Amino acid sequence: MKRIGIFYGSATGTTAGVAHRIASAFGVEDKDVRDVASSAPADVAQYDILILGSSTWSGGELEEDWYDFIDGLQALDLSAKKVALFGCGDETMADTFCNAVGTLYERLQPTRATFIGEYPADGYTFDKSTASDGATMRGLVLDEVNHPELSAGRIKAWTEKLKTEM
Repeated sequence: MKRIGIFYGSATGTTAGVAHRIASAFGVEDKDVRDVASSAPADVAQYDILILGSSTWSGGELEEDWYDFIDGLQALDLSAKKVALFGCGDETMADTFCNAVGTLYERLQPTRATFIGEYPADGYTFDKSTASDGATMRGLVLDEVNHPELSAGRIKAWTEKLKTEM
C-alpha cells in the first residue's frame, strides 16, 4: 500500500483542520499529518503520495512557514512521488484567490513530481488565480470564510478522485 504524507502550513488553524479532514478521508494516521513549521523537507522521503496544503495570505502569498520548506523541497528529486495540492483562501480576494496553491505548483515543477488531483473551477467566484488555468484548479481549494458549507462535499469529491489517480 502506498504511504500518504500530508504536509500543511496554517497560521490560524483552518488549513490544519482541512488537512486532518483529508487525512480522515484516506485513513491517514495523525503522525503522517505534518505541519511544515516543525518538519524537514527530507521527511517527505518516506511517502509515496504527498498532499501539500497552504492558506493564502496578504497579496496572494504562501503561509509563511512554507518558504524554508519549499526551498528544501525544490532541491529534491521527487520524480517517484505523486503530489496533490490543496489550499484555503477567501473568494472576496478575487485577484489572488488561493494563489498559494499556484505557488506550490510552480515552485515544485523542477522536482519532477507527478501532480494529481486537479479539481473543476466550476462553482468558485474569483477574477484570477495562479491556482487555476480557467477550467480547473491545480488542486482542491476551499473558502472556509464565505462558503464553509461547501467544504465537506468538495473534500469528499476530491479525495474520491485522488483515490483513482494514486
